[in-house]
Amino acid sequence: MSVLGLMLVLTAALVPSEWLWFEDPGYRFHVSDKLLHGLTFAGLALWFCGQYARSSYVRVVLGLLAFGVLIEIAQHVVGYRDADLLDLAADVAGIVAGIAISLAGAGGWTPKLEDWLQNQFG
Repeated sequence: MSVLGLMLVLTAALVPSEWLWFEDPGYRFHVSDKLLHGLTFAGLALWFCGQYARSSYVRVVLGLLAFGVLIEIAQHVVGYRDADLLDLAADVAGIVAGIAISLAGAGGWTPKLEDWLQNQFG
């Protein structure tokens, strides 16, 4: 599931933006693009922090940061997308938010969910 999620994010980041947005093709996301980056990476951080122990959070951060850099490099290479350091900054903000939420108690949520499901539907 984790690999599928990363593949979906990478695919969405690399296809022509007109394929994803039904608005005027001349319109380019600016503020909302950054919001999408931040929310996506917050979601990824929450997902991976749900899978791994707190002792692995540094690896989660480094892995997601590397993934964000990979996306920006790939967008530069494909030519029809633009690499943007502000996108990477939004990724970092999302990672920080996701880690903060995880440290506040949401980390390790998948075993908790599995236990709850087992108790409910056992």
